[in-house]
Amino acid sequence: MDLKERVNTVIEKVRPSLEADGGGIELVDVLDDEKVVLVNLTGACHGCPMSTMTIKGFVEKTIKDEIPEINEVRLAN
Repeated sequence: MDLKERVNTVIEKVRPSLEADGGGIELVDVLDDEKVVLVNLTGACHGCPMSTMTIKGFVEKTIKDEIPEINEVRLAN
């Protein structure tokens, strides 16, 4: 399983929590050379003032816990 597939598997685990609040997440890309994950937040999460906290405190933490080689998760848009 390549890195992008591994990241997508973890994103599928966090998706239900975001959907419970009316939001969503989509994987845009994984920059292999930098080990950076790019995502978009959708629905209620898109443009939410708490989106940075959601990305860093929840999505990034979950991804890095399961895939330690990832350096950062950030919004693509």
